[in-house]
Amino acid sequence: MHPIIFFSKMDFSQSNLFGYIEDLQELTIIERPVRRSLKTPEEIERLTVDEELGDIERAVYLLSSGQDIQGTSVVANLPVLMRQNPAETLRRVLPKIREVLHVAGVEMQLTAAVSFLTVLQEESVSIHTYSHSFLHIILQHLEHRDAGVSNAWLETLLAVIEALPKETVRHEILNPLVSKAQLSQSLQSRLVSCKIMGKLANKFEAHIMKREILPLVKSLCQDVEYEVRTCMCRQLEHIAQGIGTELTKTVVLPELVELARDESSSVRLAAFETLVNLLEMFDADDRSQTVLPLVKSFCEKSFKSDESILISLSFHLGKLCNGLYGIFTPEQHLRFLEFYKKLSTLGLQQENGHNDNQLQLQTLEQEKKYISVRKNCAYNFPAMIVFVDPKNFHLELYSIFFCLCHDPEVPVRYTMAISFYEVAKLLNSGVYTIHKELVTLLQDESLEVLDALVGHLPEILELMANGGENSGSESKLLSIPDLIPALTTAEQRAATSLKWRTHEKLLQKYACLPHIISSDQIYYRFLHRMLTIILTNNVLPVQKAAARTLCVYLRYNRKQEQRHEVIQKLIEQLGQGKSYWNRLRFLDTCEFIMELFSKSFFCKYFFLPVLELTHDPVANVRMKLCYLLPKVKSTLKIPTDKHLLQQLELCIRKLLCQEKDKDVLTIVKRTVLELDRMEISVDAFQKRFYENDLLDQEKERQEHLLLEMEQLEKEKQQNEGRSTNINDKMFEKKRRDSKTSSVLTKSITLSVPGSSSGPSAGKEDKKSKLVRSQSFNTQALHPKYSNIDKCPNKSSASSFCSLFVYFFRQNPFSKLQLFISDDSFRSHSAGNSGNTAFPSSSSSRNLFNSTDQKSNGNKESQSRKMSIKNRKSNS
Repeated sequence: MHPIIFFSKMDFSQSNLFGYIEDLQELTIIERPVRRSLKTPEEIERLTVDEELGDIERAVYLLSSGQDIQGTSVVANLPVLMRQNPAETLRRVLPKIREVLHVAGVEMQLTAAVSFLTVLQEESVSIHTYSHSFLHIILQHLEHRDAGVSNAWLETLLAVIEALPKETVRHEILNPLVSKAQLSQSLQSRLVSCKIMGKLANKFEAHIMKREILPLVKSLCQDVEYEVRTCMCRQLEHIAQGIGTELTKTVVLPELVELARDESSSVRLAAFETLVNLLEMFDADDRSQTVLPLVKSFCEKSFKSDESILISLSFHLGKLCNGLYGIFTPEQHLRFLEFYKKLSTLGLQQENGHNDNQLQLQTLEQEKKYISVRKNCAYNFPAMIVFVDPKNFHLELYSIFFCLCHDPEVPVRYTMAISFYEVAKLLNSGVYTIHKELVTLLQDESLEVLDALVGHLPEILELMANGGENSGSESKLLSIPDLIPALTTAEQRAATSLKWRTHEKLLQKYACLPHIISSDQIYYRFLHRMLTIILTNNVLPVQKAAARTLCVYLRYNRKQEQRHEVIQKLIEQLGQGKSYWNRLRFLDTCEFIMELFSKSFFCKYFFLPVLELTHDPVANVRMKLCYLLPKVKSTLKIPTDKHLLQQLELCIRKLLCQEKDKDVLTIVKRTVLELDRMEISVDAFQKRFYENDLLDQEKERQEHLLLEMEQLEKEKQQNEGRSTNINDKMFEKKRRDSKTSSVLTKSITLSVPGSSSGPSAGKEDKKSKLVRSQSFNTQALHPKYSNIDKCPNKSSASSFCSLFVYFFRQNPFSKLQLFISDDSFRSHSAGNSGNTAFPSSSSSRNLFNSTDQKSNGNKESQSRKMSIKNRKSNS
């Protein structure tokens, strides 16, 4: 049979054929640039350089007759030439570079600016030589026609000014600056002069600044071009720091006030930001009389006629409010707080369908602006908590905090997630009030928000767990149930995303949970999840993060049964897993075990499973094991672990003799040499291992402490259950004793010492047995008390029983503790609890046979009658 071929319906029309031809032509056009990019033999000949030339000769040759790209490479290699041969480079190469730069393109100019700066930073020559050779070249290209090139040379010059001596700066830079800053010079020259003056402010004394620089500053602040006024206004901050408080108050502040009223919005914005940054330099009078009115006018105009300043105002509002805090009246304080609240919800639709500023429609640019404003409000939220006082947070700012955490835009919520830790620290004991917002951000749909929150998650959770103690523990305990589902949801969402770095970071931070929530909650909600990630995730860093966090959980687990279960799963599913990848992860987990646990713990549970991997069929596993063997050997202590040392040596011998893989065998030989040089620690402390032994001893002590705490908890639970049973039996005993009171009375009156014959004696014996069964057996005494009736001396046993009943009636709890504390009682109690098997109770039962009962029957009945009399008389 021939295969059946299905033909789709094809269009062979003329237009369709022309379409195919056009597609082929496009393919040929795509290939043409590839062919054109190939160099011709003539071009290759021009680019070829004699290999015998030295570095200096080759650089001179390429700068003289080479291509532009070759000259650029020489300029980029200038720092290397200066390190190798500075004298020849300055004499022969640098003059050529100066000549080339006059006609060089943008790329070579930018490369030269960077290379000159690198030479300065590496200090290849003295500063005097540098200023003599390089400074003039830098100054020549400051006013390059390309703005990018000019800025690059300016950045190099500003860095050079810091290193140059004062006299050089004064003669080479300051004196020419006076002419360059004049109004007759170009715009680019005046802009460069503004930035240079800001850098010179910290270079000279105040009187030199006042005489030579401040006149230029005033002139540039009143320049006809708004770009110059803006640039000079932003340099006033540096100038104020250089001239001091007095000159700032008399010279800089008036200029700032004038610039704040400038016709250009960019100038006003620069004046406002400079004013905020200089708040600390103004006294209270300047703040209240000059700065505060300006700030109030900025706030009023920001919504009405000058929205250009709105973003900057929202960004600096926190700093502004705290800087003016001391001069605010209560009304002004409330006014600025309301202004902040208004900015925090700017652009959000309210319930009535209108915006805060009563605008009906928002353009895209306005929406972006409003998002930036709310983002800045989120950034300033910690500062506003300080402004209103953390005690007033719930009343004044909680509603705004809620809105910002639930903002529809991711950048706003992202900023809140970053500042959440600062907010939690400021609230201190009131941190429980923002627990719901923590849960909200953990469950945020954007992983960027989660990633920002996770950075300080351990500190936040610790504050959540401990910060609310002053206000009572109930709020802290109630906050945990909804926190755990949020943590698990966050991890699952990170696991299903492609952002494995966020998932890795989250797993690393979850290692703090043993200090936050209980061991059982971690075991049932997080520990098995970590094991699943190790087994199923495909990203190695995520697997390692999960393995380390699992080891931390195991380290702080308080139930031995759970610990054994996890250890068994690690060995079976990882160490003995079918996939070699899982066995490799087992070795990674063992490294974390050695880091977090004591040496004895590792040797007890993981030493032999690790050595079993020497027989692994995969070479990569054996290779990784060989790298791990020195750490494994360091966990041994002699003579306690002598048998494990023998096992280790046996495995190494087998590897040396039986290993067939060349790479593994090479590593085995290298590992053997390293193991031979290692010294094994002994049980006693040694000086060379003193610190490590102390650390290991502390780990071992903590592990024993966990076991003791677990044993105490078990005993506490048993004692609580036992006390509950005893109380129930006491109530039952009283009820039955009330029913048998008449029988007790008759038995006591009829029992006479010495009369043991006749039918009355038989009735008496039956009544005494009935009383004994009702007074003792109905109490259902714990088996540990069963030895009382099995003592060899029956009279002493019966008197002890009567004494026990007396004490029990007087004070059933305190007296019972005295009897329970007895050594014989304690041993039987431990035997009954199931932790330890004691043969004494069973042997005593065997020894107490029927023959002894018959021989001592009469004495026993008499002693029991006497005990009943004594108990009745005492009661």
